[in-house]
Amino acid sequence: MVRAEVLQGVREMRFEALLDRHERGELGQHEAAEMLGISERTFRRWRDRLRDEGPPGLRDRRIGKPSSRRAAVEEIQRMLGLYEERYGGFTVKHFHEQLQKRHNYKLGYTVTRLSLQSAGVVKPAPKRSAHRKKRPRRPLVGMMLHQDASRFAWLPGDARQYDLVVTLDDATSAIYSAFLVEEEGSASSFRGLAEVIARHGLFCELYTDRGSHYFHTPKAGEPVSRKVQTQVGRALAQLGIRHIAAYSPEARGRSERAFRTLQDRLPKELALAGITTIEAANRWIAETYLAAHNARFAVAPAEAGTAFVTDRSGAAGEALCIQEERRVANDNTVKWRGLALQIPPSPLRPHFVRATVRLHEYPDGRLAVFHGPHRLADYDAAGNLRDAAKLAA
Repeated sequence: MVRAEVLQGVREMRFEALLDRHERGELGQHEAAEMLGISERTFRRWRDRLRDEGPPGLRDRRIGKPSSRRAAVEEIQRMLGLYEERYGGFTVKHFHEQLQKRHNYKLGYTVTRLSLQSAGVVKPAPKRSAHRKKRPRRPLVGMMLHQDASRFAWLPGDARQYDLVVTLDDATSAIYSAFLVEEEGSASSFRGLAEVIARHGLFCELYTDRGSHYFHTPKAGEPVSRKVQTQVGRALAQLGIRHIAAYSPEARGRSERAFRTLQDRLPKELALAGITTIEAANRWIAETYLAAHNARFAVAPAEAGTAFVTDRSGAAGEALCIQEERRVANDNTVKWRGLALQIPPSPLRPHFVRATVRLHEYPDGRLAVFHGPHRLADYDAAGNLRDAAKLAA
């Protein structure tokens, strides 16, 4: 109101000065009106009001009157009550989305933000400092994916921290896979990659941090090894996916920003949905949350089309598992995690004693033994022999 009064006084002084010059013949009506930023008609109206009513006739008659567009006090009070009762700690944007979604709220975001700030229940956001220029996004979906995990107290009422493993697209920031685990590792990486490939296909590049399940780093602080591969690195190489290491949190800007949003929103959304267990949370994230999150935060790619390629041969199923070489013992068995896996008779050779074979352990616990490209046998998680695979000629 004070600012409006000051501007009103300035306007009166300027108008009276220009009107005086106009009446002395120094300025035409058109020129005086243009200098005031008003039309000639308005200039004449102000002139007549000044003559008829004096200086009070120049006052803006809207000052001191409530705006016809002013939000209803009752609705503002209802909104403030909901924030304090149910949505404390929500950001204004997240709160406004929930009001529209759950409470038939019609007021706009700006009036909601200003009302919350005036009531002192939220603070104005601090101004952001200048930061480094963001790396341009890849133009096509499927060109580069990011995979990362964030350890946080994700579940309502549970102070324990879990890892949320997220795989998202660089071109759009769309999250393709997200789930909670006790602790991230090779198995969680394989799970995220398998979910993406099953739904979308094989992609070109994967950008990750230098965690020990992603890369082998000979010496802390030095570049990762390009000769020694982890299980994840080996699987990506088998699938023809380039693996890129990030050397700082800033380099992982896409995933870092995604996790800031998720840490703010996901626990609150889980609380509203009444979810308190990892199993229920993972089902709800996959079936409900991801679609809503991507609709809200994903951006359109720079170019139409896709770089994803369908995994027609099913190569991902064999690559995304633990693979290790073993020497066959004298009793024609392979030792693995306390199990003795008996190799059945094979037309390839009488026995495999002292031969080097490759053992696969799948995410569901199943096992298989290979000799080169030949699948010698399949086992259940307890090491019991299943139906022998047919051998290639």
